[in-house]
Amino acid sequence: MSDPRLTPANGRVAATYLQGTVEADQFTEGTAASVAQNVVNLYDAPRGKRERQLLLGTGVVVYEARDGWAFVQSKRDGYVGYVAEGALADPVAPTHRVATPATHAFTTEDFKSPDLMHLPFAAEVVVLDERRKMFETPQGFIPKKHLRPLEQPFQDPATVAQLFFGVPYLWGGNSTLGIDCSGLVQAAYLACGYACDGDSDLQMERLGHALAPDAPLTRGDLIFWDGHVAMMVDGETMIHANAHHMAVAYEGLEQAALRIKAQGDGEVLARRRVIQAAI
Repeated sequence: MSDPRLTPANGRVAATYLQGTVEADQFTEGTAASVAQNVVNLYDAPRGKRERQLLLGTGVVVYEARDGWAFVQSKRDGYVGYVAEGALADPVAPTHRVATPATHAFTTEDFKSPDLMHLPFAAEVVVLDERRKMFETPQGFIPKKHLRPLEQPFQDPATVAQLFFGVPYLWGGNSTLGIDCSGLVQAAYLACGYACDGDSDLQMERLGHALAPDAPLTRGDLIFWDGHVAMMVDGETMIHANAHHMAVAYEGLEQAALRIKAQGDGEVLARRRVIQAAI
Protein backbone atom coordinates (compact mmCIF):
# COMPACT_ATOMS: atom_id res chain seq x y z
CA MET A 1 0.00 0.00 0.00
CA SER A 2 1.40 3.41 -0.97
CA ASP A 3 2.28 5.90 1.75
CA PRO A 4 -0.07 8.93 1.45
CA ARG A 5 2.70 11.17 2.78
CA LEU A 6 4.74 10.44 -0.35
CA THR A 7 2.05 9.69 -2.94
CA PRO A 8 0.77 12.64 -5.01
CA ALA A 9 -2.84 11.51 -5.34
CA ASN A 10 -6.00 12.79 -3.69
CA GLY A 11 -8.78 11.06 -5.63
CA ARG A 12 -9.46 14.01 -7.92
CA VAL A 13 -5.93 14.27 -9.32
CA ALA A 14 -2.76 12.19 -9.27
CA ALA A 15 0.68 12.28 -10.81
CA THR A 16 0.90 10.78 -14.28
CA TYR A 17 3.45 8.19 -13.17
CA LEU A 18 0.87 6.72 -10.78
CA GLN A 19 -1.49 5.62 -13.56
CA GLY A 20 -2.38 1.99 -13.04
CA THR A 21 -1.53 2.07 -9.33
CA VAL A 22 -4.05 4.58 -7.90
CA GLU A 23 -7.53 5.77 -8.82
CA ALA A 24 -8.07 9.42 -9.79
CA ASP A 25 -10.41 11.48 -11.97
CA GLN A 26 -7.43 13.05 -13.74
CA PHE A 27 -3.72 12.32 -14.10
CA THR A 28 -1.30 15.19 -14.64
CA GLU A 29 2.40 16.01 -14.82
CA GLY A 30 1.75 19.00 -12.59
CA THR A 31 3.41 22.41 -12.79
CA ALA A 32 6.56 23.65 -11.10
CA ALA A 33 6.50 26.35 -8.41
CA SER A 34 8.63 27.51 -5.48
CA VAL A 35 7.84 28.43 -1.91
CA ALA A 36 7.84 32.23 -1.67
CA GLN A 37 7.42 32.67 2.11
CA ASN A 38 9.96 31.95 4.83
CA VAL A 39 8.11 29.01 6.44
CA VAL A 40 4.95 27.41 5.06
CA ASN A 41 2.83 24.71 6.67
CA LEU A 42 2.18 21.56 4.64
CA TYR A 43 -1.23 20.18 5.64
CA ASP A 44 -2.84 16.78 5.15
CA ALA A 45 -5.98 18.55 3.90
CA PRO A 46 -7.07 22.16 3.35
CA ARG A 47 -7.23 23.71 6.83
CA GLY A 48 -6.25 20.30 8.16
CA LYS A 49 -3.43 18.99 10.34
CA ARG A 50 0.14 20.13 9.78
CA GLU A 51 2.24 17.29 8.43
CA ARG A 52 5.53 19.14 7.87
CA GLN A 53 6.77 22.56 6.77
CA LEU A 54 8.38 23.90 3.60
CA LEU A 55 11.02 26.63 3.60
CA LEU A 56 11.63 29.57 1.29
CA GLY A 57 13.01 28.48 -2.09
CA THR A 58 11.85 24.87 -1.89
CA GLY A 59 10.70 23.60 -5.25
CA VAL A 60 7.33 21.88 -5.49
CA VAL A 61 5.16 20.27 -8.15
CA VAL A 62 1.59 21.59 -8.06
CA TYR A 63 -0.94 18.95 -9.05
CA GLU A 64 -4.09 20.90 -8.23
CA ALA A 65 -5.08 24.46 -7.26
CA ARG A 66 -8.55 24.71 -5.78
CA ASP A 67 -10.34 27.17 -3.48
CA GLY A 68 -7.10 28.91 -2.51
CA TRP A 69 -5.21 25.71 -1.74
CA ALA A 70 -2.52 23.94 -3.77
CA PHE A 71 -2.01 20.19 -3.65
CA VAL A 72 1.75 19.79 -3.99
CA GLN A 73 4.73 17.48 -3.68
CA SER A 74 8.00 18.83 -2.30
CA LYS A 75 11.03 18.27 -4.51
CA ARG A 76 13.26 18.34 -1.42
CA ASP A 77 11.91 15.21 0.26
CA GLY A 78 8.90 14.01 -1.74
CA TYR A 79 6.32 14.90 0.90
CA VAL A 80 2.80 15.58 -0.32
CA GLY A 81 0.13 17.88 1.07
CA TYR A 82 -1.72 21.16 0.85
CA VAL A 83 -0.30 24.67 1.13
CA ALA A 84 -1.97 28.04 0.81
CA GLU A 85 -1.84 28.89 -2.88
CA GLY A 86 -0.61 32.40 -2.07
CA ALA A 87 2.54 30.97 -0.48
CA LEU A 88 3.79 29.83 -3.91
CA ALA A 89 5.36 31.69 -6.81
CA ASP A 90 7.01 30.94 -10.15
CA PRO A 91 9.85 28.41 -9.90
CA VAL A 92 13.33 29.68 -9.08
CA ALA A 93 16.79 28.11 -9.15
CA PRO A 94 18.33 28.94 -5.75
CA THR A 95 22.10 29.44 -5.54
CA HIS A 96 22.63 29.77 -1.77
CA ARG A 97 21.07 28.64 1.50
CA VAL A 98 21.01 30.21 4.95
CA ALA A 99 23.83 28.57 6.91
CA THR A 100 23.28 30.22 10.30
CA PRO A 101 20.37 29.64 12.69
CA ALA A 102 18.59 32.56 11.05
CA THR A 103 19.17 35.81 9.19
CA HIS A 104 17.30 38.82 7.82
CA ALA A 105 16.89 40.37 4.42
CA PHE A 106 17.34 44.16 4.52
CA THR A 107 16.04 46.94 2.31
CA THR A 108 19.51 48.20 1.42
CA GLU A 109 23.13 47.17 1.92
CA ASP A 110 22.98 48.55 5.46
CA PHE A 111 22.17 46.50 8.54
CA LYS A 112 20.36 49.54 9.97
CA SER A 113 17.95 49.66 7.05
CA PRO A 114 14.46 48.19 7.52
CA ASP A 115 14.39 44.40 7.55
CA LEU A 116 12.04 42.82 5.05
CA MET A 117 12.02 39.13 5.94
CA HIS A 118 13.24 36.71 8.59
CA LEU A 119 14.92 33.69 6.98
CA PRO A 120 15.48 30.48 8.95
CA PHE A 121 18.36 28.03 8.56
CA ALA A 122 18.25 26.21 5.19
CA ALA A 123 15.98 28.73 3.45
CA GLU A 124 17.20 28.98 -0.13
CA VAL A 125 17.65 32.17 -2.16
CA VAL A 126 18.91 33.37 -5.52
CA VAL A 127 21.93 35.65 -5.28
CA LEU A 128 21.62 38.43 -7.86
CA ASP A 129 24.70 40.45 -7.01
CA GLU A 130 27.62 40.43 -4.58
CA ARG A 131 28.37 43.57 -2.60
CA ARG A 132 31.13 44.20 -0.08
CA LYS A 133 29.34 42.71 2.94
CA MET A 134 26.00 41.56 1.60
CA PHE A 135 24.43 39.59 -1.22
CA GLU A 136 21.53 41.09 -3.12
CA THR A 137 18.59 38.70 -3.46
CA PRO A 138 14.94 39.09 -4.52
CA GLN A 139 14.06 39.11 -0.81
CA GLY A 140 16.51 41.95 -0.03
CA PHE A 141 20.13 42.28 1.04
CA ILE A 142 21.44 39.41 3.18
CA PRO A 143 24.78 39.34 5.06
CA LYS A 144 27.31 37.33 3.06
CA LYS A 145 28.50 35.52 6.19
CA HIS A 146 25.02 34.05 6.64
CA LEU A 147 24.75 32.34 3.24
CA ARG A 148 26.46 29.28 1.82
CA PRO A 149 26.53 28.10 -1.82
CA LEU A 150 24.31 25.10 -2.43
CA GLU A 151 27.26 23.16 -3.82
CA GLN A 152 29.06 23.43 -0.48
CA PRO A 153 27.11 21.21 1.94
CA PHE A 154 27.93 20.87 5.61
CA GLN A 155 30.13 17.91 6.55
CA ASP A 156 28.91 17.01 10.05
CA PRO A 157 25.17 16.52 10.72
CA ALA A 158 25.66 16.81 14.47
CA THR A 159 27.11 20.30 14.00
CA VAL A 160 23.98 21.26 12.09
CA ALA A 161 21.73 19.78 14.78
CA GLN A 162 23.61 21.78 17.42
CA LEU A 163 22.75 25.00 15.57
CA PHE A 164 19.16 24.29 16.68
CA PHE A 165 19.96 24.07 20.41
CA GLY A 166 17.19 25.82 22.35
CA VAL A 167 14.78 26.06 19.40
CA PRO A 168 11.22 25.50 20.68
CA TYR A 169 9.57 22.16 20.07
CA LEU A 170 6.85 22.26 17.40
CA TRP A 171 5.03 19.15 16.18
CA GLY A 172 5.62 18.94 12.43
CA GLY A 173 8.07 21.86 12.56
CA ASN A 174 11.00 22.14 10.18
CA SER A 175 12.68 25.44 11.00
CA THR A 176 14.55 27.36 13.68
CA LEU A 177 11.21 28.96 14.55
CA GLY A 178 10.08 25.54 15.79
CA ILE A 179 11.02 21.94 15.08
CA ASP A 180 10.27 18.38 16.08
CA CYS A 181 12.51 15.35 16.51
CA SER A 182 12.41 14.04 12.95
CA GLY A 183 12.53 17.57 11.53
CA LEU A 184 15.81 18.12 13.37
CA VAL A 185 17.34 14.93 11.96
CA GLN A 186 16.09 15.79 8.48
CA ALA A 187 17.50 19.33 8.63
CA ALA A 188 20.88 17.98 9.75
CA TYR A 189 21.22 15.35 7.04
CA LEU A 190 19.74 17.38 4.19
CA ALA A 191 22.24 20.14 4.96
CA CYS A 192 25.02 17.56 4.56
CA GLY A 193 23.74 16.40 1.18
CA TYR A 194 21.95 13.22 2.27
CA ALA A 195 18.44 12.30 1.22
CA CYS A 196 16.29 12.14 4.35
CA ASP A 197 12.59 11.64 5.02
CA GLY A 198 10.72 13.91 7.39
CA ASP A 199 9.23 11.37 9.81
CA SER A 200 11.04 9.09 12.24
CA ASP A 201 9.39 5.85 11.08
CA LEU A 202 10.66 6.40 7.54
CA GLN A 203 14.07 7.50 8.81
CA MET A 204 14.36 4.32 10.85
CA GLU A 205 13.44 2.27 7.80
CA ARG A 206 15.54 4.00 5.13
CA LEU A 207 18.30 6.16 6.59
CA GLY A 208 21.75 4.64 7.00
CA HIS A 209 22.28 1.12 8.31
CA ALA A 210 21.44 -0.67 11.54
CA LEU A 211 23.88 -0.97 14.43
CA ALA A 212 24.01 -3.84 16.88
CA PRO A 213 22.48 -3.03 20.30
CA ASP A 214 25.91 -3.25 21.94
CA ALA A 215 27.88 -1.40 19.23
CA PRO A 216 29.79 1.68 20.43
CA LEU A 217 28.03 4.86 19.39
CA THR A 218 29.67 7.81 17.69
CA ARG A 219 28.80 11.36 16.68
CA GLY A 220 25.90 11.51 14.22
CA ASP A 221 24.43 8.09 15.07
CA LEU A 222 20.65 7.96 15.41
CA ILE A 223 18.61 6.42 18.23
CA PHE A 224 14.98 5.50 17.58
CA TRP A 225 12.00 4.91 19.82
CA ASP A 226 8.40 4.43 18.75
CA GLY A 227 7.63 7.87 17.31
CA HIS A 228 10.87 9.52 18.39
CA VAL A 229 14.45 9.96 17.18
CA ALA A 230 17.59 11.54 18.63
CA MET A 231 21.12 12.14 17.34
CA MET A 232 24.31 11.38 19.25
CA VAL A 233 26.84 14.20 19.67
CA ASP A 234 29.33 11.81 21.31
CA GLY A 235 29.27 8.26 22.62
CA GLU A 236 26.94 9.05 25.53
CA THR A 237 25.14 12.34 24.87
CA MET A 238 22.38 12.99 22.39
CA ILE A 239 20.60 16.06 21.05
CA HIS A 240 16.90 15.93 20.24
CA ALA A 241 13.81 18.06 19.85
CA ASN A 242 11.40 16.74 22.45
CA ALA A 243 8.20 17.54 24.27
CA HIS A 244 9.75 16.86 27.70
CA HIS A 245 11.97 19.95 27.41
CA MET A 246 9.67 21.57 24.79
CA ALA A 247 12.90 22.47 22.98
CA VAL A 248 15.95 21.08 21.27
CA ALA A 249 18.08 19.90 24.19
CA TYR A 250 21.04 17.74 25.14
CA GLU A 251 20.40 14.66 27.23
CA GLY A 252 22.39 11.63 28.26
CA LEU A 253 21.26 8.57 26.30
CA GLU A 254 21.03 6.35 29.37
CA GLN A 255 19.03 8.94 31.30
CA ALA A 256 16.74 9.62 28.34
CA ALA A 257 16.12 5.92 27.71
CA LEU A 258 15.05 5.42 31.33
CA ARG A 259 12.81 8.50 31.26
CA ILE A 260 11.17 7.58 27.96
CA LYS A 261 10.50 4.03 29.14
CA ALA A 262 9.10 5.29 32.46
CA GLN A 263 6.66 7.60 30.70
CA GLY A 264 5.28 4.64 28.75
CA ASP A 265 6.93 5.11 25.36
CA GLY A 266 8.92 1.90 25.38
CA GLU A 267 12.47 0.76 24.75
CA VAL A 268 14.95 1.85 22.10
CA LEU A 269 13.85 0.22 18.83
CA ALA A 270 16.91 0.82 16.67
CA ARG A 271 20.31 2.46 16.37
CA ARG A 272 21.43 3.55 12.93
CA ARG A 273 24.58 5.02 11.39
CA VAL A 274 24.53 7.18 8.28
CA ILE A 275 28.08 8.49 8.14
CA GLN A 276 31.00 6.15 8.73
CA ALA A 277 33.22 7.44 11.51
CA ALA A 278 36.69 8.58 10.48
CA ILE A 279 39.49 6.11 11.25
